[in-house]
Amino acid sequence: MITWAYPVFAAVALAGALALLLLLGHWRRGGRLGRLLGRRARHRGWKFALRALTGAALLVAALGPALGVSQQPVRTAGKDVWLLVDVSRSMDAPDVTPTRLLRAQAELQELVAQFPADRLGLVVFGGEAVVQCPLTYDQEAVRVFISTLRTTLLPPGPTALRAPLELVMSRMAPPPGTASGIAPRATAVVVVSDGEDFGENVEPTLRVMGRTGARVYAVGVGTSAGAKIPAAKGEYLRDGRGQPVQTRLQEATLLQLAAQTGGQYVELNNQQNGFEPLLRALRTMPGAVEQVWTVAVADNRYRYPLAAALLLLALDIALTVTVIRP
Repeated sequence: MITWAYPVFAAVALAGALALLLLLGHWRRGGRLGRLLGRRARHRGWKFALRALTGAALLVAALGPALGVSQQPVRTAGKDVWLLVDVSRSMDAPDVTPTRLLRAQAELQELVAQFPADRLGLVVFGGEAVVQCPLTYDQEAVRVFISTLRTTLLPPGPTALRAPLELVMSRMAPPPGTASGIAPRATAVVVVSDGEDFGENVEPTLRVMGRTGARVYAVGVGTSAGAKIPAAKGEYLRDGRGQPVQTRLQEATLLQLAAQTGGQYVELNNQQNGFEPLLRALRTMPGAVEQVWTVAVADNRYRYPLAAALLLLALDIALTVTVIRP
């Protein structure tokens, strides 16, 4: 059974009708010229048929006729890129314009667009960690989730960096029948945070993550000078003593995340945009082969009508006739 790769029959019919009108116009002009000269125009019929067949073959080739199927091997290679975004209250600090979180959101939107062949996932964390978007090839879905990030997404509490890392490792569990502790795909973890960490020591988690081959790329958002954290009605967030909370970029933990997993640490503030070197590092990170399988692909036979059209066209050019004789 013949199927069509590009079943735009209406457009092809219109193109065919226009070509036929042009051929008929040429036919009529030849006959009119012969009458004006008092001669009979001859040998035009087979030229007309030859050109009509050429046009028909070209139109059939444009539709992409397919007959039968063939088995083609498909090999996928790619990375899993987890985006871990800090949504604690300190990410509202304006030491990075307009705020730490809003600036990070804008850069993450650009990052997502650079990895169309890789799976991306989104985890938000603060006092706890939640998978906001599971791993997916759907870039638009990830970008929508990124656009909804707010510091009010999670209940207030002390920020802990260990929780999102352990959550990602739980999603890296190998499928049944594979060696334990080995990630089935190359995994990159991008941690976007100001580095404030009031949770448990991340050292044991990093040792386990390092054995899986996953790399952590840390983005430090903020400045060493820091800023006060805005609250409602133009006020600032205050500590237990009633003093405004001054939040500063804490690089030590973020540097540790990158160093122990073979990743990279970059900064994001008003003077530096570390996302450029981060993108380069992620692109050069090799992807692991995930799977090889065969799929049934329709066998497009457009070559045959195209070859016939070219042959007819060559004949039309090579075989010349005298249309009007004296």
